[in-house]
Amino acid sequence: MFEAVLQGLYPKGASVSVHSFNPIDSSPSPQRKLLLVASTGGHLAQLVRLAPGLGASPSSLWVTFDSVQSRSLLAGQRRIHVPYVRPRDYLGMMRAAGIVRRVLKHEIFEGAVSTGAGLAVAALPQAAISGVPSLYIESVSRVEGPSLSGRMLAASRLVSVRTQHPAWATNRWRTHPSVLSTYHSLVRAAPVRPSLFVTLGTIEGYRFDSLVDSVLASGLADERTVWQLGFTTDRIDLPGQVHQMMPTAQFVAVALNSDVVITHAGVGTFMGLLELGIFPVIVTRRKHRGEHVDDHQMQIAELAEYLGIAKAVDSPDLTADVIRFAAGRAIDTGVRIPLPSDR
Repeated sequence: MFEAVLQGLYPKGASVSVHSFNPIDSSPSPQRKLLLVASTGGHLAQLVRLAPGLGASPSSLWVTFDSVQSRSLLAGQRRIHVPYVRPRDYLGMMRAAGIVRRVLKHEIFEGAVSTGAGLAVAALPQAAISGVPSLYIESVSRVEGPSLSGRMLAASRLVSVRTQHPAWATNRWRTHPSVLSTYHSLVRAAPVRPSLFVTLGTIEGYRFDSLVDSVLASGLADERTVWQLGFTTDRIDLPGQVHQMMPTAQFVAVALNSDVVITHAGVGTFMGLLELGIFPVIVTRRKHRGEHVDDHQMQIAELAEYLGIAKAVDSPDLTADVIRFAAGRAIDTGVRIPLPSDR
């Protein structure tokens, strides 16, 4: 399967000169024009945080999907939008690859970097066969091993690949610092009855009713509760304010004005809350309940719990005590991480 998909993404039998990507230039203030590629959500959030350390100059070009998140995070940046690629949508990857090929014909880049998912498979082989040093940084959510996208790119032998988890690093998969390791939790005074913001993310085609039901069962949802339901539609049994989608400014305002934010264990939402200084309750979407394509959210939840930067539970374990615990915590965002040399 890997070979069949990859053959569709770059010319069969093409002569490829593989160039190593060094994240750190020898100059004091490395600046270079990069092709920065990521699907929206956690992949994009991570790449935005890593981009300064990678030396991305203002002339760098971002390739992602058009969404509220991408327009907000990349405001003022050079960017192009490609049609949305669903998980494991190989035809969508090939369409995106064609767009990237056209970009590479008109612009010269000093490097290409992606944090996933399908857009990484679409773009990085194109950059590599054009002679652009290419780097794939696996999502921090992949605690136990690479994603399908990561395995495909590693199998292609065209790009440098990195993991944010030393436990599964190898000679092929070298280590890159975790974007989560710079956050730390703080204790704060907790209200007796916290106000709640429940946000389920916007994963197209996947509901998360089990989380909504657990919040209701906790007895803490009331007229102050704000719900952002995404594709968990037609819930008319909810107290408070209900939204399907929210503009970024409104989302931030509601999050900052709530005592507890309860969310799915999606890296994009999670990292965005950490950046706001919020210690969230993160709840895992599970494959057996039809809430995601796999159970990778359990990995990021376990890591967050281990680092002490969130309270992570499965839906049946979301209780009033869990919510009250989070109400007594906040996050120190720390500083942006320094990146090591590619030795």
